[in-house]
Amino acid sequence: MPVLSRKDRVGGNRNLCPVCLSRIPAQKVKYGAKVYLEKTCPQHGDYNTIIWNGPPDYESWELIRQPSPSVSCITKVDKGCPYDCGICPGHRQNTCCVLLEVTNRCNLLCPVCFASSQENAAPDPSLEEIGAWYDTLMRCGGPFNIQLSGGEPSLRDDIADIIRLGKKKGFSFFQLNTNGLRLAEEPAYVETLQKAGLNCVFLQFDAMRDEPYFALRGRKLLETKLQAIENCIDAGLGLVLVPTLVPGLNENEIGPIIRFAIENLPHIRGVHFQPVSYFGRYGEKKNERITIPDVLRAIEEQTGGQMKVEDFRPGTAENSYCSFNASFLLQPDGALKVLPKTQNCCCSSSTEQRPAGDSKKAREYVARQWSSAPEPKWVISRYAAPGSFDEFLERRALYTLAVSGMAFQDAWNLDLTRLQECYIHVVSPDRRIIPFCAYNLTSMEHP
Repeated sequence: MPVLSRKDRVGGNRNLCPVCLSRIPAQKVKYGAKVYLEKTCPQHGDYNTIIWNGPPDYESWELIRQPSPSVSCITKVDKGCPYDCGICPGHRQNTCCVLLEVTNRCNLLCPVCFASSQENAAPDPSLEEIGAWYDTLMRCGGPFNIQLSGGEPSLRDDIADIIRLGKKKGFSFFQLNTNGLRLAEEPAYVETLQKAGLNCVFLQFDAMRDEPYFALRGRKLLETKLQAIENCIDAGLGLVLVPTLVPGLNENEIGPIIRFAIENLPHIRGVHFQPVSYFGRYGEKKNERITIPDVLRAIEEQTGGQMKVEDFRPGTAENSYCSFNASFLLQPDGALKVLPKTQNCCCSSSTEQRPAGDSKKAREYVARQWSSAPEPKWVISRYAAPGSFDEFLERRALYTLAVSGMAFQDAWNLDLTRLQECYIHVVSPDRRIIPFCAYNLTSMEHP
Protein backbone atom coordinates (compact mmCIF):
# COMPACT_ATOMS: atom_id res chain seq x y z
CA MET A 1 0.00 0.00 0.00
CA PRO A 2 1.30 3.52 -0.79
CA VAL A 3 2.93 5.43 2.03
CA LEU A 4 1.80 9.06 1.89
CA SER A 5 3.89 10.50 4.67
CA ARG A 6 6.70 12.95 4.04
CA LYS A 7 8.77 14.48 6.81
CA ASP A 8 7.07 17.82 6.28
CA ARG A 9 3.62 16.21 6.52
CA VAL A 10 3.70 14.11 9.68
CA GLY A 11 6.82 15.48 11.29
CA GLY A 12 9.01 12.51 10.39
CA ASN A 13 9.73 10.73 13.68
CA ARG A 14 8.09 13.48 15.72
CA ASN A 15 4.68 11.94 16.31
CA LEU A 16 3.46 10.90 19.75
CA CYS A 17 2.63 7.68 21.54
CA PRO A 18 -1.01 7.80 22.74
CA VAL A 19 -0.02 6.13 26.02
CA CYS A 20 3.08 8.01 27.17
CA LEU A 21 3.22 10.98 24.71
CA SER A 22 6.83 10.17 23.81
CA ARG A 23 7.95 11.21 20.34
CA ILE A 24 7.83 8.21 17.99
CA PRO A 25 7.98 7.43 14.24
CA ALA A 26 4.80 7.62 12.17
CA GLN A 27 3.65 7.39 8.60
CA LYS A 28 0.43 7.82 6.64
CA VAL A 29 -0.57 4.76 4.64
CA LYS A 30 -3.32 4.61 2.04
CA TYR A 31 -5.51 1.51 1.71
CA GLY A 32 -7.85 2.17 -1.22
CA ALA A 33 -9.79 5.33 -0.33
CA LYS A 34 -8.84 5.13 3.36
CA VAL A 35 -5.78 6.70 4.98
CA TYR A 36 -4.37 5.51 8.30
CA LEU A 37 -1.78 7.01 10.60
CA GLU A 38 0.53 4.18 11.70
CA LYS A 39 3.12 4.55 14.44
CA THR A 40 5.21 2.47 16.80
CA CYS A 41 6.26 3.14 20.38
CA PRO A 42 9.23 0.99 21.55
CA GLN A 43 7.60 0.66 24.97
CA HIS A 44 3.89 0.41 24.16
CA GLY A 45 3.74 -1.14 20.70
CA ASP A 46 2.02 -0.40 17.38
CA TYR A 47 -0.94 1.91 16.78
CA ASN A 48 -2.99 2.65 13.68
CA THR A 49 -5.87 5.08 13.40
CA ILE A 50 -8.00 6.03 10.43
CA ILE A 51 -7.61 9.71 9.59
CA TRP A 52 -9.42 9.90 6.25
CA ASN A 53 -12.28 7.74 5.00
CA GLY A 54 -12.60 9.06 1.43
CA PRO A 55 -13.96 10.08 -1.01
CA PRO A 56 -13.15 12.90 -1.57
CA ASP A 57 -9.59 11.77 -2.17
CA TYR A 58 -7.15 12.56 0.62
CA GLU A 59 -4.47 14.13 -1.54
CA SER A 60 -6.98 16.26 -3.47
CA TRP A 61 -8.03 17.96 -0.23
CA GLU A 62 -4.61 19.40 0.53
CA LEU A 63 -3.82 23.07 0.02
CA ILE A 64 -0.17 23.94 0.61
CA ARG A 65 0.05 27.12 2.65
CA GLN A 66 2.94 29.48 3.12
CA PRO A 67 3.97 30.15 6.73
CA SER A 68 2.93 33.44 8.25
CA PRO A 69 5.84 35.89 8.00
CA SER A 70 6.03 36.34 11.75
CA VAL A 71 4.34 34.52 14.61
CA SER A 72 4.04 36.51 17.82
CA CYS A 73 4.63 35.39 21.38
CA ILE A 74 7.22 32.70 20.80
CA THR A 75 8.94 30.57 23.42
CA LYS A 76 12.37 29.09 22.90
CA VAL A 77 12.70 25.65 21.34
CA ASP A 78 13.94 23.24 23.99
CA LYS A 79 12.31 19.81 23.77
CA GLY A 80 10.74 20.30 20.36
CA CYS A 81 7.14 20.15 19.07
CA PRO A 82 4.69 19.85 20.78
CA TYR A 83 6.44 20.29 24.13
CA ASP A 84 7.47 23.93 23.62
CA CYS A 85 4.03 25.34 22.76
CA GLY A 86 3.60 28.83 23.90
CA ILE A 87 4.06 29.50 20.81
CA CYS A 88 7.52 28.32 19.63
CA PRO A 89 9.37 29.53 16.49
CA GLY A 90 8.29 26.36 14.68
CA HIS A 91 4.65 27.48 14.60
CA ARG A 92 3.46 28.45 11.12
CA GLN A 93 0.26 30.46 11.68
CA ASN A 94 -0.80 33.52 13.63
CA THR A 95 -3.70 33.52 16.05
CA CYS A 96 -7.28 33.90 14.85
CA CYS A 97 -9.50 32.87 17.76
CA VAL A 98 -8.52 32.64 21.42
CA LEU A 99 -10.32 30.66 24.11
CA LEU A 100 -10.38 32.11 27.60
CA GLU A 101 -11.25 29.37 30.06
CA VAL A 102 -12.97 31.58 32.60
CA THR A 103 -14.07 28.67 34.83
CA ASN A 104 -13.52 24.96 35.30
CA ARG A 105 -16.94 24.54 36.87
CA CYS A 106 -19.78 22.98 34.89
CA ASN A 107 -23.43 22.02 35.37
CA LEU A 108 -23.00 18.91 33.20
CA LEU A 109 -20.43 16.13 33.33
CA CYS A 110 -20.00 14.97 29.73
CA PRO A 111 -17.50 12.16 29.03
CA VAL A 112 -16.58 13.74 25.67
CA CYS A 113 -15.68 17.14 27.18
CA PHE A 114 -12.40 18.69 25.99
CA ALA A 115 -11.82 20.30 29.37
CA SER A 116 -12.66 17.38 31.69
CA SER A 117 -14.65 20.00 33.56
CA GLN A 118 -15.38 19.84 37.26
CA GLU A 119 -12.60 17.33 37.91
CA ASN A 120 -10.53 19.01 40.64
CA ALA A 121 -11.90 22.38 39.52
CA ALA A 122 -9.61 25.27 40.37
CA PRO A 123 -10.99 28.62 41.56
CA ASP A 124 -12.24 30.89 38.80
CA PRO A 125 -9.64 33.38 37.52
CA SER A 126 -10.32 36.88 38.79
CA LEU A 127 -11.41 39.75 36.58
CA GLU A 128 -7.97 41.25 37.18
CA GLU A 129 -6.27 38.09 35.90
CA ILE A 130 -8.51 37.98 32.83
CA GLY A 131 -7.55 41.59 32.19
CA ALA A 132 -3.90 40.49 32.22
CA TRP A 133 -4.79 37.83 29.64
CA TYR A 134 -6.26 40.52 27.42
CA ASP A 135 -3.09 42.59 27.80
CA THR A 136 -0.94 39.59 26.83
CA LEU A 137 -3.03 38.99 23.72
CA MET A 138 -2.73 42.61 22.63
CA ARG A 139 1.05 42.45 23.03
CA CYS A 140 1.05 39.28 20.92
CA GLY A 141 -0.70 40.64 17.84
CA GLY A 142 -4.26 41.22 19.02
CA PRO A 143 -7.07 42.00 18.91
CA PHE A 144 -8.32 38.49 18.16
CA ASN A 145 -11.78 36.93 18.28
CA ILE A 146 -12.49 35.94 21.88
CA GLN A 147 -14.27 32.73 22.87
CA LEU A 148 -15.40 32.68 26.48
CA SER A 149 -15.21 29.04 27.44
CA GLY A 150 -14.64 26.67 30.32
CA GLY A 151 -16.07 24.58 31.92
CA GLU A 152 -19.43 26.25 31.49
CA PRO A 153 -18.74 29.99 31.33
CA SER A 154 -22.33 31.01 32.00
CA LEU A 155 -21.94 29.82 35.59
CA ARG A 156 -20.06 33.06 36.21
CA ASP A 157 -22.30 35.99 37.08
CA ASP A 158 -19.74 38.49 35.77
CA ILE A 159 -19.50 37.40 32.11
CA ALA A 160 -20.93 40.78 31.11
CA ASP A 161 -18.10 42.48 33.05
CA ILE A 162 -15.54 40.25 31.29
CA ILE A 163 -16.96 41.30 27.90
CA ARG A 164 -17.02 44.99 28.81
CA LEU A 165 -13.42 44.79 30.04
CA GLY A 166 -12.36 43.10 26.80
CA LYS A 167 -14.03 45.81 24.74
CA LYS A 168 -12.26 48.44 26.79
CA LYS A 169 -8.95 46.66 26.04
CA GLY A 170 -9.66 46.78 22.29
CA PHE A 171 -11.36 43.47 21.44
CA SER A 172 -14.52 43.58 19.33
CA PHE A 173 -15.86 40.03 18.85
CA PHE A 174 -17.03 37.88 21.78
CA GLN A 175 -18.44 34.38 21.57
CA LEU A 176 -19.89 32.33 24.42
CA ASN A 177 -19.18 28.58 24.20
CA THR A 178 -22.07 27.15 26.20
CA ASN A 179 -24.33 24.20 26.85
CA GLY A 180 -27.21 26.68 27.07
CA LEU A 181 -28.70 25.53 30.38
CA ARG A 182 -28.55 28.91 32.10
CA LEU A 183 -29.50 30.72 28.90
CA ALA A 184 -32.68 28.64 28.80
CA GLU A 185 -33.53 29.31 32.43
CA GLU A 186 -32.76 33.04 32.66
CA PRO A 187 -33.85 35.28 29.76
CA ALA A 188 -32.71 38.34 31.71
CA TYR A 189 -29.18 36.92 31.87
CA VAL A 190 -29.19 36.53 28.07
CA GLU A 191 -30.29 40.13 27.61
CA THR A 192 -27.54 41.30 29.98
CA LEU A 193 -24.90 39.53 27.88
CA GLN A 194 -26.26 41.03 24.65
CA LYS A 195 -26.22 44.54 26.09
CA ALA A 196 -22.64 44.03 27.27
CA GLY A 197 -21.57 43.29 23.70
CA LEU A 198 -21.77 39.51 23.25
CA ASN A 199 -21.88 38.78 19.52
CA CYS A 200 -22.45 35.05 19.24
CA VAL A 201 -23.68 32.05 21.21
CA PHE A 202 -21.76 28.89 20.22
CA LEU A 203 -24.37 26.42 21.41
CA GLN A 204 -23.69 22.75 22.13
CA PHE A 205 -26.45 21.12 20.04
CA ASP A 206 -26.12 17.40 19.35
CA ALA A 207 -29.50 16.29 17.99
CA MET A 208 -33.16 16.97 17.31
CA ARG A 209 -34.05 14.04 19.60
CA ASP A 210 -33.51 13.47 23.31
CA GLU A 211 -31.88 10.05 23.09
CA PRO A 212 -28.44 11.30 21.91
CA TYR A 213 -28.40 13.95 24.64
CA PHE A 214 -29.09 11.34 27.30
CA ALA A 215 -26.23 9.18 26.00
CA LEU A 216 -23.79 12.08 25.53
CA ARG A 217 -24.72 14.48 28.30
CA GLY A 218 -26.57 12.32 30.85
CA ARG A 219 -29.84 14.25 30.51
CA LYS A 220 -32.69 14.80 28.07
CA LEU A 221 -31.89 18.31 26.91
CA LEU A 222 -33.71 19.04 23.64
CA GLU A 223 -36.44 21.18 25.25
CA THR A 224 -33.78 23.11 27.16
CA LYS A 225 -31.76 23.72 23.99
CA LEU A 226 -34.82 25.00 22.11
CA GLN A 227 -35.66 27.37 24.97
CA ALA A 228 -32.10 28.70 24.99
CA ILE A 229 -32.35 29.35 21.24
CA GLU A 230 -35.67 31.16 21.70
CA ASN A 231 -34.20 33.37 24.43
CA CYS A 232 -31.15 34.20 22.29
CA ILE A 233 -33.39 35.10 19.34
CA ASP A 234 -35.48 37.37 21.55
CA ALA A 235 -32.30 39.09 22.75
CA GLY A 236 -30.92 39.53 19.20
CA LEU A 237 -27.87 37.29 19.59
CA GLY A 238 -26.31 35.36 16.72
CA LEU A 239 -26.40 31.58 17.13
CA VAL A 240 -24.13 28.80 15.86
CA LEU A 241 -25.21 25.21 16.51
CA VAL A 242 -22.31 22.93 17.47
CA PRO A 243 -22.99 19.18 17.25
CA THR A 244 -20.42 16.75 18.64
CA LEU A 245 -20.64 13.75 16.28
CA VAL A 246 -20.12 10.35 17.92
CA PRO A 247 -20.06 7.08 15.92
CA GLY A 248 -23.24 5.06 16.25
CA LEU A 249 -24.98 7.78 18.24
CA ASN A 250 -25.98 10.86 16.24
CA GLU A 251 -24.60 10.67 12.69
CA ASN A 252 -28.21 10.54 11.46
CA GLU A 253 -28.92 13.89 13.13
CA ILE A 254 -26.78 15.85 10.65
CA GLY A 255 -29.59 16.49 8.17
CA PRO A 256 -32.27 17.32 10.77
CA ILE A 257 -29.95 19.81 12.49
CA ILE A 258 -29.16 21.54 9.19
CA ARG A 259 -32.88 21.72 8.29
CA PHE A 260 -33.65 23.19 11.70
CA ALA A 261 -30.95 25.83 11.17
CA ILE A 262 -32.38 26.75 7.74
CA GLU A 263 -35.87 27.07 9.22
CA ASN A 264 -34.49 29.51 11.78
CA LEU A 265 -32.53 31.78 9.47
CA PRO A 266 -31.50 34.56 9.90
CA HIS A 267 -31.19 34.02 13.66
CA ILE A 268 -29.11 30.85 13.39
CA ARG A 269 -25.97 31.89 11.55
CA GLY A 270 -24.22 28.56 11.13
CA VAL A 271 -23.79 24.89 11.99
CA HIS A 272 -20.31 23.82 13.07
CA PHE A 273 -19.80 20.04 13.29
CA GLN A 274 -17.15 18.58 15.57
CA PRO A 275 -16.37 14.85 15.17
CA VAL A 276 -15.56 13.46 18.58
CA SER A 277 -11.93 13.44 19.73
CA TYR A 278 -10.64 10.75 22.08
CA PHE A 279 -8.87 11.68 25.28
CA GLY A 280 -7.30 9.63 28.02
CA ARG A 281 -10.54 9.67 30.03
CA TYR A 282 -12.54 8.82 26.87
CA GLY A 283 -10.31 6.37 25.03
CA GLU A 284 -10.36 5.60 21.33
CA LYS A 285 -12.77 2.91 20.27
CA LYS A 286 -11.01 0.85 17.64
CA ASN A 287 -12.17 1.71 14.12
CA GLU A 288 -14.88 4.04 15.45
CA ARG A 289 -13.91 7.48 14.22
CA ILE A 290 -15.82 9.98 12.10
CA THR A 291 -13.57 11.69 9.56
CA ILE A 292 -14.17 14.78 7.45
CA PRO A 293 -15.23 12.77 4.34
CA ASP A 294 -17.74 10.83 6.45
CA VAL A 295 -19.38 14.09 7.53
CA LEU A 296 -19.43 15.54 4.01
CA ARG A 297 -21.07 12.47 2.50
CA ALA A 298 -23.62 12.41 5.33
CA ILE A 299 -24.45 16.07 4.69
CA GLU A 300 -25.12 15.37 1.01
CA GLU A 301 -27.18 12.27 1.72
CA GLN A 302 -29.23 13.73 4.57
CA THR A 303 -29.98 17.02 2.79
CA GLY A 304 -31.18 15.17 -0.30
CA GLY A 305 -28.36 16.64 -2.36
CA GLN A 306 -29.18 20.28 -1.53
CA MET A 307 -25.66 20.43 -0.11
CA LYS A 308 -23.12 18.40 -2.05
CA VAL A 309 -19.68 17.09 -1.14
CA GLU A 310 -18.11 19.19 -3.90
CA ASP A 311 -19.62 22.36 -2.39
CA PHE A 312 -17.20 22.14 0.53
CA ARG A 313 -13.53 23.11 0.71
CA PRO A 314 -10.86 23.12 3.41
CA GLY A 315 -10.21 26.34 5.28
CA THR A 316 -7.22 28.34 4.15
CA ALA A 317 -6.11 29.71 7.51
CA GLU A 318 -5.56 26.37 9.22
CA ASN A 319 -4.13 23.12 7.86
CA SER A 320 -6.35 21.64 5.12
CA TYR A 321 -7.00 18.43 7.04
CA CYS A 322 -8.38 20.28 10.06
CA SER A 323 -11.63 21.58 8.63
CA PHE A 324 -14.26 22.02 5.93
CA ASN A 325 -16.69 24.82 5.13
CA ALA A 326 -19.21 26.24 2.70
CA SER A 327 -21.80 29.02 2.75
CA PHE A 328 -25.30 28.58 1.35
CA LEU A 329 -27.81 31.27 0.36
CA LEU A 330 -31.48 30.42 0.87
CA GLN A 331 -33.38 31.20 -2.33
CA PRO A 332 -37.00 32.51 -2.29
CA ASP A 333 -38.18 29.12 -3.65
CA GLY A 334 -36.52 27.31 -0.73
CA ALA A 335 -33.55 26.01 -2.73
CA LEU A 336 -29.99 26.49 -1.50
CA LYS A 337 -27.29 28.11 -3.58
CA VAL A 338 -23.68 27.55 -2.60
CA LEU A 339 -21.76 30.83 -2.62
CA PRO A 340 -18.52 31.17 -4.58
CA LYS A 341 -15.55 29.68 -2.80
CA THR A 342 -13.97 33.09 -2.16
CA GLN A 343 -17.06 33.95 -0.07
CA ASN A 344 -17.07 30.77 1.98
CA CYS A 345 -16.27 30.41 5.65
CA CYS A 346 -12.68 31.18 6.60
CA CYS A 347 -12.09 32.86 3.22
CA SER A 348 -11.43 29.65 1.32
CA SER A 349 -9.54 30.25 -1.86
CA SER A 350 -9.54 28.34 -5.11
CA THR A 351 -5.78 28.76 -5.40
CA GLU A 352 -3.60 25.84 -4.38
CA GLN A 353 -0.87 27.97 -2.81
CA ARG A 354 -2.38 29.86 0.08
CA PRO A 355 -0.90 33.22 1.05
CA ALA A 356 0.21 34.05 4.55
CA GLY A 357 -1.98 36.17 6.77
CA ASP A 358 -5.18 34.16 6.30
CA SER A 359 -5.83 34.14 10.05
CA LYS A 360 -6.85 37.81 9.89
CA LYS A 361 -9.28 37.12 7.03
CA ALA A 362 -10.73 34.15 8.89
CA ARG A 363 -11.15 36.31 11.99
CA GLU A 364 -13.04 38.94 10.00
CA TYR A 365 -15.27 36.37 8.30
CA VAL A 366 -16.29 34.69 11.55
CA ALA A 367 -17.06 38.04 13.20
CA ARG A 368 -19.23 39.03 10.24
CA GLN A 369 -21.06 35.73 9.64
CA TRP A 370 -21.55 34.43 13.18
CA SER A 371 -22.76 37.68 14.73
CA SER A 372 -26.46 38.50 14.73
CA ALA A 373 -27.95 39.35 11.34
CA PRO A 374 -27.88 43.06 10.49
CA GLU A 375 -31.05 45.09 10.89
CA PRO A 376 -32.79 45.04 7.48
CA LYS A 377 -33.45 48.30 5.66
CA TRP A 378 -36.24 46.59 3.75
CA VAL A 379 -38.76 44.00 4.86
CA ILE A 380 -37.44 40.93 3.08
CA SER A 381 -39.53 37.79 3.20
CA ARG A 382 -37.95 34.36 2.97
CA TYR A 383 -40.17 33.79 -0.05
CA ALA A 384 -39.87 37.09 -1.93
CA ALA A 385 -37.29 37.69 -4.66
CA PRO A 386 -35.17 40.83 -4.12
CA GLY A 387 -36.30 43.78 -6.22
CA SER A 388 -32.92 45.51 -6.44
CA PHE A 389 -29.21 44.79 -6.09
CA ASP A 390 -29.22 46.39 -2.64
CA GLU A 391 -32.03 44.07 -1.57
CA PHE A 392 -30.08 41.13 -2.98
CA LEU A 393 -27.05 42.06 -0.88
CA GLU A 394 -29.23 42.41 2.18
CA ARG A 395 -30.88 39.06 1.52
CA ARG A 396 -27.46 37.46 1.28
CA ALA A 397 -26.48 38.96 4.63
CA LEU A 398 -29.71 37.74 6.24
CA TYR A 399 -30.22 34.33 4.67
CA THR A 400 -26.74 32.85 4.32
CA LEU A 401 -26.01 29.78 6.43
CA ALA A 402 -22.39 28.80 7.10
CA VAL A 403 -21.89 25.04 7.39
CA SER A 404 -18.48 24.02 8.66
CA GLY A 405 -16.63 21.51 10.76
CA MET A 406 -13.42 21.07 12.69
CA ALA A 407 -11.66 17.75 13.26
CA PHE A 408 -9.73 18.29 16.47
CA GLN A 409 -6.76 16.05 17.19
CA ASP A 410 -6.02 13.67 20.02
CA ALA A 411 -3.01 11.52 20.93
CA TRP A 412 -4.00 8.80 18.46
CA ASN A 413 -4.37 10.91 15.31
CA LEU A 414 -2.05 13.81 16.15
CA ASP A 415 -0.23 15.25 13.12
CA LEU A 416 2.44 17.73 14.17
CA THR A 417 2.26 19.56 10.84
CA ARG A 418 -1.42 20.20 11.45
CA LEU A 419 -0.62 21.33 14.97
CA GLN A 420 1.99 23.78 13.72
CA GLU A 421 -0.64 25.43 11.49
CA CYS A 422 -3.28 25.73 14.23
CA TYR A 423 -4.88 29.18 14.54
CA ILE A 424 -7.28 28.43 17.42
CA HIS A 425 -5.37 29.07 20.62
CA VAL A 426 -5.93 28.99 24.37
CA VAL A 427 -4.50 31.29 27.04
CA SER A 428 -2.96 29.08 29.70
CA PRO A 429 -3.01 30.01 33.40
CA ASP A 430 0.67 31.00 33.12
CA ARG A 431 -0.28 33.37 30.23
CA ARG A 432 1.18 31.38 27.38
CA ILE A 433 -0.80 31.15 24.13
CA ILE A 434 -1.07 27.48 23.18
CA PRO A 435 -2.62 25.77 20.11
CA PHE A 436 -5.95 24.24 21.04
CA CYS A 437 -5.11 20.60 20.30
CA ALA A 438 -1.82 20.82 22.20
CA TYR A 439 -3.51 22.46 25.19
CA ASN A 440 -6.11 19.68 25.46
CA LEU A 441 -3.77 16.78 24.66
CA THR A 442 -4.04 13.89 27.10
CA SER A 443 -2.76 10.31 27.13
CA MET A 444 -3.86 6.99 28.57
CA GLU A 445 -1.25 7.40 31.33
CA HIS A 446 -2.14 11.05 32.00
CA PRO A 447 -5.87 11.60 31.33
